[in-house]
Amino acid sequence: MMAVAALAERLDTAQTTRVDTPSLADDHALDIADAYAIQAALVARREARGERVIGVKLGLTSKAKMAQMGVSEVIAGRLTDAMRVADGGDVSLAGFIHPKVEPEVAYRLARDIDLADPVFDVESTVDAMAPAIEIIDSRYRDFRFTHTDVVADNTSAAGYVLGPWRAFGEVANRAVRLRSGDREAIGSTSAILGDPVRALHALVELCRKRDIPLRAGQVVLAGAATEALPFAPGVAEADIAGLGRVSVRGLA
Repeated sequence: MMAVAALAERLDTAQTTRVDTPSLADDHALDIADAYAIQAALVARREARGERVIGVKLGLTSKAKMAQMGVSEVIAGRLTDAMRVADGGDVSLAGFIHPKVEPEVAYRLARDIDLADPVFDVESTVDAMAPAIEIIDSRYRDFRFTHTDVVADNTSAAGYVLGPWRAFGEVANRAVRLRSGDREAIGSTSAILGDPVRALHALVELCRKRDIPLRAGQVVLAGAATEALPFAPGVAEADIAGLGRVSVRGLA
């Protein structure tokens, strides 16, 4: 598809200038393979500026969101070192278009994953887990976008915050509370494919199909455990029962 580079540049410009762009689907008929090709070109532009890919994030990990988008497969985007925000740290909201926050479970990979091995045990590669907040920022005007738009836009990845790491273990059906400004969302880790660990297995299948490498030391964000809340000036905090808390402060 000849438009890949041009569409990646369009999304990159929207992100770097913080000026939203219309849906790509308005003037391009994209399939999912096209969308991942645009995402790869978009991430390559970040790498050319000196950023390093240090993780992967999952999206559409709730059945409700899948049904809303009319799909049956999770999606994935890439995380870079420039997106990392320290736990309890400050981040300027002026750096985004219309940011939101989501509470997530993060996993850390201790070794490379062999995507060519059909029976590879992904859980054996995980050495730690942590509570996390993802900052999402769709680059599309009026939040009007398609499934392929989201994938092309690197699944709205904009930033992430990791709480303290702890030993890998079971976190199914844990209570989750997210606060941002004067807004609150309450949910459960079961919203993430029924159990966040299932997100790891879904990720491996997706990465096999889309040729996305998974390397030792990378972070995996398993997907949102509640609805997203606007990231307003002030503190956003996520609390996952039995896993811990993580926070970030938005500066106007």
